[in-house]
Amino acid sequence: MIRKVLAAAAVATLVASGSVGAQAARDYIFIVGSSTVYPFATVVAENFGRSTSFKTPKIESTGSGGGLKLFCAGVGVEHPDITNSSRRIKDTEVKTCAENGVTNVVEIKVGYDGIVMANDKSAPTFNLSRRDIYLALAKKVPNPKEPSATGVASMVDNPYKTWKDVNPELPNLKIEVLGPPPTSGTRDAFAELAMEGGCKDFEWIKELKGQDKSAYKAVCHTVREDGAYIEAGENDNLIVQKLQANPDALGVFGFSFLDQNGDKIKGNPIDGFVPTFDDIADGSYPVSRPLFFYVKAAHAGVIPGIPQYLAEFTSEKAWGPDGYLADRGLIPMPKEEREQFARAAKDLTPLKLAAN
Repeated sequence: MIRKVLAAAAVATLVASGSVGAQAARDYIFIVGSSTVYPFATVVAENFGRSTSFKTPKIESTGSGGGLKLFCAGVGVEHPDITNSSRRIKDTEVKTCAENGVTNVVEIKVGYDGIVMANDKSAPTFNLSRRDIYLALAKKVPNPKEPSATGVASMVDNPYKTWKDVNPELPNLKIEVLGPPPTSGTRDAFAELAMEGGCKDFEWIKELKGQDKSAYKAVCHTVREDGAYIEAGENDNLIVQKLQANPDALGVFGFSFLDQNGDKIKGNPIDGFVPTFDDIADGSYPVSRPLFFYVKAAHAGVIPGIPQYLAEFTSEKAWGPDGYLADRGLIPMPKEEREQFARAAKDLTPLKLAAN
């Protein structure tokens, strides 16, 4: 009780002094961001709320991009304290943060996750390659009628209607993929790891990266808009429900949702590897990525419980190999990385961003 009173007093003092630019105090942690990190953060928050005298943090699933936009909008109790992200923060976002006074940002890598293309248990299995995924979902593709043609000018609007059109060995089903919107870090990572991974299978497109990076990214990352890819929002559980209702469709989301719904849906192999805990952990599964959250250090001495929440998240009982987050589908980092980021959380080590 004394700790809560002191923390509330600290908030009130900073609010009164104007140093956090807020109009009213807040006595709970406010977290936004990635729908992929959301279930992990929620479990940590629930454990934190039960095991300490602090209030359970409030968490909103806004998508990685949306969360970073809110996070970087300013310092003060009207702004989020932490944002979850299924991709690393971009240089442009760091610049926006700095312009708005958010200058001391702490980066915590959480662990690893795979992006899956799943469908209903009763549906056919799709033995996909990243090339198949690119050809099925890209807005523009190399002209199938002129396979020797090269150059951006030779690209055509995606003509493929069924998976069998893309690859004769795939099911003769309409291409229908439910996935996250552009604000999602999962969407960014899917474009980079799956679509670009297949795009580079075309040698002339691979060479384009060194010649015109913007054109290369447009060719490899732009998703078709003719109904084959359906933006299903930030709620990955909703995608799982829609796959059950439509066994012909595939869904794109993080491994943890597959892990938690394995009785209803299945993950399809990509380049010969099924999305499993072990294959994601050792790097065999080709569509995997790190997960992060970012902390506003200026809030750590103001909003009650932030250091303690960070300590809970970075404890071995949470994110270790036998921790409760692994039970929810998080792929733990190696011990050295866990120790590195646990120190960063404890010391509130400022982010040093390499160019990306």
